[in-house]
Amino acid sequence: MSLAFLFPGQGSQAVGMGQDLIEAFASAREVFEEVDEALKQKLSTLMRDGPEDQLTLTENAQPALMAVSVAVMRALEREFGVAIDKAAFVAGHSLGEYSALAASGAISVSDTARLLKLRGQAMQRAVPVGQGAMASLIGPKTDLALAEEAAKAGAEVGVCVVANDNNQGNVVISGEKAAVDWAIEKAKELGARAIPLNVSAPFHCPLMQPAADEMAEALAEAAISAPRAPVVANVTARPTNDPEVIRGLLVEQVTGRVRWRESVQWMAGEGGVTRFAEAGAGKVLSGMVKRIAPDAEAVPLNGPADLEAFAKTL
Repeated sequence: MSLAFLFPGQGSQAVGMGQDLIEAFASAREVFEEVDEALKQKLSTLMRDGPEDQLTLTENAQPALMAVSVAVMRALEREFGVAIDKAAFVAGHSLGEYSALAASGAISVSDTARLLKLRGQAMQRAVPVGQGAMASLIGPKTDLALAEEAAKAGAEVGVCVVANDNNQGNVVISGEKAAVDWAIEKAKELGARAIPLNVSAPFHCPLMQPAADEMAEALAEAAISAPRAPVVANVTARPTNDPEVIRGLLVEQVTGRVRWRESVQWMAGEGGVTRFAEAGAGKVLSGMVKRIAPDAEAVPLNGPADLEAFAKTL
């Protein structure tokens, strides 16, 4: 049985996430302490107590979600002897790619926390609030071709692109608000439902270029080594373990499309993965895997009981 570890992205955060891990495992507690120290911020207290609107801020949500994911993996290894290199591949959705790199030892937890804090701030700075928008196109008729057609119509008004190709029935568009609004109307004509997303900025579109420039500068200084398992990158949907390639892909990822459907299809097909384990908060990616690769097994690893049960099956 070939295994891949997956790491969730923004939207999976919730007040209280990771608390049962902290209470159960000293190894998980260490991760939260490392992140607090790196950021000179009591992020762990915000994660435990809220308020939710502060946790949801991009600059807080991104390092917080990474902390939970890495805590899961560290507890798996220390408490149950399941190392990340048991996996054939690792992959993360958007910011989850940073979690995958931290968990696989390519970037230190402290550096990852600082990079994600900056990434969140840079994305927020790139576009004034209210000028950008994102929308999720959903429904049985929704596929990449429909979303591309809707985005093309929006692009006649302003910047509008497909940002996240999540799975059949769930594709996200991003860009200038007027353009996204226009694309929403086109998508409805084509038979999709459209839900405007409550986000602070239009992620994964060309409007994020100022954020990509900031990240390029920060990543140029970051120490990156080969991950212990190849990382299937968002922008290529293919694996790599080359530190310099990873550095470049993380910059591209800020403005580039999250090719999640293709990533999972590749792992379940050519990659031979039959089991996906989602390490971190929530189970969004597990749901996506079931829609993309119905023959594969998908298990969310959220709390101590999940980790113990999972370890027993290996």
